[in-house]
Amino acid sequence: MCSAKGCRAAAVWVLAWNNPKLHTPERRKTWLACEEHREHLSSFLGVRGFLKDVVTLAEWESSAEGR
Repeated sequence: MCSAKGCRAAAVWVLAWNNPKLHTPERRKTWLACEEHREHLSSFLGVRGFLKDVVTLAEWESSAEGR
């Protein structure tokens, strides 16, 4: 489900991020986004310098299987 406040749409994107003041460089937190909110959530994280990667949920899940 999308991480945007009040949104109940299915997630399509994974936004991987970290806050360098709180997290080690390799740590990745994630937000999920639907098509409608991907740009808004990416921008929110990007302005703060937190956004590290944006991939489809399918790509994220397949990379997790390989770990």
